[in-house]
Amino acid sequence: MAIANFFKKHFITIIGILIGAVGGYLYYHFVGCNSGTCTITSKPVNSTLYGALMGGLLFSIFRKEKKVTSKNE
Repeated sequence: MAIANFFKKHFITIIGILIGAVGGYLYYHFVGCNSGTCTITSKPVNSTLYGALMGGLLFSIFRKEKKVTSKNE
């Protein structure tokens, strides 16, 4: 049950990671780096991981946080 709760809580971020990874690979494939000196776009793994990171960060902005209120207020 803990895994199901994790995926339920972080669903938007996980979707962002997947979309970013696909976008990063597509960027490598279609744009890439011809000389091989570009650190991010010279290898498909680097480009995919960078895209996944950026997608996860971007989509995590839209995650809703639950407010916790205390009874003393």
